Amino acid sequence: MKAVGYYASLAIASEQSLLDLTLPAPTLRPRDLLVRVHAISINPVDVKVRIGTVPPAGEAKILGWDAAGIVEAVGAEVSLYKPGDAVFYAGAIDRPGTNSELHAVDERIVGRKPTSLSFPQAAALPLTAITAWELLFDRLAVPYGVKTETGTLMIVNGAGGVGSILIQLARRLTGLTVVATASRPETIAWVKDMGAHHVIDHRRPLDEGLKDIGIGEVRYVASLAGTQAHLPAIVNALAPQGKLALIDDPQTLDIAPFKRKSLSVHWEFMYTRSLYNTPDIAAQGRLLNEVADLVDAGVLRSTVKEELSPINAATLRRAHALIESGKSIGKLVLSGF
Repeated sequence: MKAVGYYASLAIASEQSLLDLTLPAPTLRPRDLLVRVHAISINPVDVKVRIGTVPPAGEAKILGWDAAGIVEAVGAEVSLYKPGDAVFYAGAIDRPGTNSELHAVDERIVGRKPTSLSFPQAAALPLTAITAWELLFDRLAVPYGVKTETGTLMIVNGAGGVGSILIQLARRLTGLTVVATASRPETIAWVKDMGAHHVIDHRRPLDEGLKDIGIGEVRYVASLAGTQAHLPAIVNALAPQGKLALIDDPQTLDIAPFKRKSLSVHWEFMYTRSLYNTPDIAAQGRLLNEVADLVDAGVLRSTVKEELSPINAATLRRAHALIESGKSIGKLVLSGF
């Protein structure tokens, strides 16, 4: 099968940073689906792993997590899907990635592809939807679908992939006032289009930006980037007994100032369930099916901003370079090997 991978961690400008490969089809575990991949999307984790993980000598590392495709075969214990089913999913960080024509994935973390979306549109959603959903409803414990819930959620980096779907979830499935941060005209327009009630500039102190729009404090903060730099302002902005959830990787995180307000801190890492095979691992498959239903009902929309083709090393190098630039909006997808 065709695949894209790397043997050495190199700058994306190098033609050796990502290579076209021919590999054997994966071997299925009992609960695995073998999926023929039609489309993938690129996430910051692809860049982080490529830069930070050197594969064993002589072995290729295959990146990629988001995928949408068709089930070709199933493992001996599969009960949820059958060959021919259209699916979408975000994969597992400890297994080979989706940058390959055929991909093996545990059925419990797979959802049915929304029927109203194309494969590229569907591939944009899984990783960010799982991350945003778990952050909002599991980590911050905001009641799902309760429009009487009051308070304000501030989303730092609202125009990114996770922010784009988190704005939609919070705006359409809760009663929270949604404040997103953005700094460029195009990102401000994007977060407003996703449904943010207010937009503030993250190049200024966040607590000052909130005061400028008449909000003195917020109940929840979803920090999706720059947490370390924004932490003092986040402490000031959070109401007593408020909650912070974060997904980025600050070198240090001094939460001692949180004590006076009895603030709580929550990490969200969407790979935890698959990495540790938790008893509730199937919650991610159910979550994706719920997302598919919401998309097909017109409640949520795909966050595709740009689509590239075909899926090969040269196109993926372009995609990685865009992610590394920090200028991407929404999701970047690739289709067709």
